[in-house]
Amino acid sequence: MNMQRLEPYLGMTIAIVLGVLIIAFSSTVTVVRTTTTATPTASSTLSALPSPSIPAIFNPETSTTTVPKKVVPPKPTPTLAPIQVAVPVPVSTPTPPSFSVSSAALDAAALALRAALVNIICHAPFGSGLHSMSGSGVFVDPKGIILTNAHIAQYFLLADRNVSCTIRAGSPATDGYEASLMYISPAWLSANATVLTQANPNGTGEYDFAFLAVTSSVNRNALPVSFPFIPLAATPPSIGTPVVIATYGAQFLESNQIQFSLFPTIVFGSVKDVFTFVVNTIDVLALGGSAAAQEGSSGGGVADASGKLVGTITTSTTKGTTDTRSLDAITASYIRAEYASETGRALDLLLAEPTATAIADFAPQLPALEAIITANLP
Repeated sequence: MNMQRLEPYLGMTIAIVLGVLIIAFSSTVTVVRTTTTATPTASSTLSALPSPSIPAIFNPETSTTTVPKKVVPPKPTPTLAPIQVAVPVPVSTPTPPSFSVSSAALDAAALALRAALVNIICHAPFGSGLHSMSGSGVFVDPKGIILTNAHIAQYFLLADRNVSCTIRAGSPATDGYEASLMYISPAWLSANATVLTQANPNGTGEYDFAFLAVTSSVNRNALPVSFPFIPLAATPPSIGTPVVIATYGAQFLESNQIQFSLFPTIVFGSVKDVFTFVVNTIDVLALGGSAAAQEGSSGGGVADASGKLVGTITTSTTKGTTDTRSLDAITASYIRAEYASETGRALDLLLAEPTATAIADFAPQLPALEAIITANLP
């Protein structure tokens, strides 16, 4: 999973206290067009803020999760490192079609995705046994609904531990909003109850999704009537589909840079490979190596030329140069199907609700979900 642990921006004073915050990518917007192919992998990248050192990778999925299976034409079984589970089983799919997509269409998708991109920062008190973190998310509805990873959103369950989270946006990212949980996958929390106590947890991205809703502004600005957003796709892309990736990667930044000089990373690439958690559904997109393959990118978005969000970043390797790494995303179609499986209703019904209603409806579940992860904390 790609994410970086950190706390919400609290000004110059907090910046000093956050000497151990997690890292981001560049001091300017990075735009990369890439066709580099890399071996699929599934380690989560989370930028953590332990006490005065910056952690390596955050891979919030444990060996108890289901390993994604291959959904590509038969070929030698790939190795999914560093997942500590069995190698996925390849299955047959039709020969990937060739794609002809205009640069203008991809550029338009990149602009829409960039506008919808947010940085999520959560600050944990020093001495609490928790790390602060920085990750990414995407507005998927004009009411201010954000799709991100469960391994990021779990921090919103820790208010009783004095963990505070802020939604930031812009270039560089600045404080914008407060948000509350609309939904976090209970299946992910149950399968990853000890993630917050692990130095380098591994995972596949299974169940790793959550929805937040903006509730208020953190400054004097009124909330916008409509938030910039990119809608969730209903069908997954296939191998070879041109895509745009947007994240707030922060692996190469120091804590004060994350606070004041965190810029978005935009990458143009394509789907290199596809995997399934079941039989033949396309649940995971392998995106190869790029500047987006770094800590802090968890929760970032993947859009196709039609301007739809086809995936959300969950896992990545974080060693070596970025072009040699592997970046993976779970598909929007998988998120739709898994949400329906967990709740018994379509995701579109959740997105159609007033956010205050959705937050209130989910609130009774929060104490039990919080207990799952706090039972393993110091």
